[in-house]
Parts: sequence; C-alpha cells; structure tokens
Amino acid sequence: MDLVARAKGLILDPRAEWRAIAGERTSPASLIASYVAILAAIPAVCGFIGTSIVGIAGYRTPFLAGLFSALLSYLVTLGGVFIVAFVIDVLAPTFGGRKDFTSAMKVAAFAPTAAWLASVFMALPVLAILAALGLYSLYLFYLGLPVLMRAPQEKALGYFLAVMVGAIIVWTIILFLPGRLFGLV
Repeated sequence: MDLVARAKGLILDPRAEWRAIAGERTSPASLIASYVAILAAIPAVCGFIGTSIVGIAGYRTPFLAGLFSALLSYLVTLGGVFIVAFVIDVLAPTFGGRKDFTSAMKVAAFAPTAAWLASVFMALPVLAILAALGLYSLYLFYLGLPVLMRAPQEKALGYFLAVMVGAIIVWTIILFLPGRLFGLV
C-alpha cells in the first residue's frame, strides 16, 4: 500500500478509495504498521513541537513533560484505533452489517486520515485552529462504514452515530475508570 496515494485518495475521492480498500486483503497488524503507526505520529510530533519547542503565548511545556505527553498521546491513539474497530464490529449486525473485525479495523485505521494530516498545523500554535480541517474525518468515517461493513445505506447515519456514541462511552471508561479506582480523580 502506498501511504501517500492512500491518504490522497481518501481526501480527494473518498468514495472510490473506500471501494478500493474494501477489495484489498490486509491484516490488522499490517494496517497498524504500514499506515496508522506513521500517520498517528503526526499529531504527537507536531503537538510536541508546538507546545514544547515553539510555545504558546510565551509559554513552553517543559521538554520532558512534552515528550512524555507526546508519547502517551501516540500510544493512546494506537489503542484507540483498536477500540473503535471493536465498537464498529460489535455494532455491525444491529445495523444490518456483517461482523468482520478486519473490515472494522480498516474503517478505524483509514477514517482518521484527515484529522491526522490536519494536525500538522499544531506545530505552529498560531495556525492550530486549522487542525479543525480534520473534522473531514467524520465524513470519511460516515462514507466508509456502509462500504466496509456492508450495512445498508439507509442505516449508515444511525450506524455512524451509534459507533461515535459507543466509542465515546468506551473511551470515557478507559480514561477515567483507573483514576476512579485508585482515587486519582
């Protein structure tokens, strides 16, 4: 898979690109190694540059704290792809789709492309607002779900919304439960 061509296809012609993705045979591990691991580094690296090297309004996050934050952000993003794929897969039958973790992983791996690319603006805090262009990833997600999970088009919006709510609930539990259990929150 050509990473640049894939990202370009998803941004410029997402319908055709999702059809191409649906026809490809790939494993979740190869998706992570050849695509997610590379693009998911953009927000972590650019966020680190923007907060620890460039700084915001004269303040810079201490170097080691910024580095730790960037690493943690990167690892959480990688885990998040698996979590979203799990939610997509579990909800598929409810919306007339088919359970297929590999296809769910494709949606979870490729849909955030716009958000990852747009996060390059975080390297210069004055341009960070442009990272909002990454919201295009929501549209990519909406288009990819019915194609990859073979859900009927008329159920695509409901499926999309259910996955978003499910992912938010799972992330909330993952991020806050340990703190509650250990009295940190």
